Amino acid sequence: QLQAFGGGLVQAGGSLRLSCAASGRTFSYYARGWFRQAPGKEREFVAAISWNGGSTSYADSVKGRFTISRDNAKNTVYLQMNTLKPEDTAVYYCAVAISERDMARPSYWGQGTQVTVSS
Repeated sequence: QLQAFGGGLVQAGGSLRLSCAASGRTFSYYARGWFRQAPGKEREFVAAISWNGGSTSYADSVKGRFTISRDNAKNTVYLQMNTLKPEDTAVYYCAVAISERDMARPSYWGQGTQVTVSS
């Protein structure tokens, strides 16, 4: 089971840190990622990280503002979001895939956490 938390309401320019903790099994050797879905839009990729943290990838819309990281000892992945914009408002979901390049087809999805950025 994957549980995302850390969302909330923040003003534009602010920061939030999302966490996604896994329970029931270990995902140390899987890639971890984040997606988001805004109202009326399809779910989109945000960021991914390889099993050992050696490789990361980001959507162009968040590059330079968001940072994905992981702590395998805690079975947790994080998304540090800085300089937030109103267009970042969405429900954020964490995901697990066999590898970073397979993140387009995650094997597991977590519950979402709402992020709302006010202007």
